[in-house]
Amino acid sequence: MHNVHIENVDLNLLRPLELLLRERNVSRAADRANITQSAMSRTLARLRAACGDELLVRTPAGYQLTPRARMLQDELATLLPAIRAMFEGASFDAATATDTIRVSASDYPVTILGEELFPRFTTEAPNMSLIITPMASATFSDLDQGRVDLVLTPLAGMPHLRREQLFTEDFVCVLSRSHPLRAARLTVADLAAYPHATVAGMFPQQTIVISQLERLGVQTKTEIRVPYFTAAVAAVRRTQLIAVLPRRLAERHADDSLRIAEPPHEITGLDYAMFWHPRVDADPTHRWLRALVTQVALRSTKP
Repeated sequence: MHNVHIENVDLNLLRPLELLLRERNVSRAADRANITQSAMSRTLARLRAACGDELLVRTPAGYQLTPRARMLQDELATLLPAIRAMFEGASFDAATATDTIRVSASDYPVTILGEELFPRFTTEAPNMSLIITPMASATFSDLDQGRVDLVLTPLAGMPHLRREQLFTEDFVCVLSRSHPLRAARLTVADLAAYPHATVAGMFPQQTIVISQLERLGVQTKTEIRVPYFTAAVAAVRRTQLIAVLPRRLAERHADDSLRIAEPPHEITGLDYAMFWHPRVDADPTHRWLRALVTQVALRSTKP
């Protein structure tokens, strides 16, 4: 196999190479690099010559990576953050940094953490951008490939990802004030007897609750599905629907038209965590971001 020696490669080509391998599309890679498509095409030609490999091969399904390109992609995942940390490490200053941070999360951790996270971020890093996207089927793949920097979720990530627990959340049942159920704590039979308002996101925490009931042999009646937890709160007003929701969110949105009841003892809480790729362990921007999220999470759980 043809080897590429770092001393023979223009280091300015490493970032375009990483973009081309990630995007698998010359136009998208050019957009991300803020250069023209023709300039990126010339860069690809130089990279092919330097590597002695086609790197990207056109197929009916679009461009695909060659085996050599896949190996280079794995090497770059570690190499680029290490180079950046070597040059920026001690001099990183959030006040002057211009990075763009991409975080993937459901609406709940954003609601709980955002009240303090957003003011802290904009104050400490006025020139940086924070982009939050909803969880999707490709979220962990995006994290693995560097398209997402951080994921906030109660779900289990890939084994090789780094994980830090942020907080534990339990659940309550939210009902209309006029609902026939009056007990302070509902039973599994109560939840099975009435329709539910559930959250139908790509990775809804509500589904995790429903799956707990299904393991107990209870098939809940689902009548309304909504995309957000806050919409589930609205759905139960003046209905016989039940919504099993995170406690703090329910308490924030409770009013005279709603009642909060404790769930069955069989319903357990969730551990929310943040996930990141090992390649950014030492990256100064990511270390600052993770520290900020950790601080905000600790403050959010204080009584």
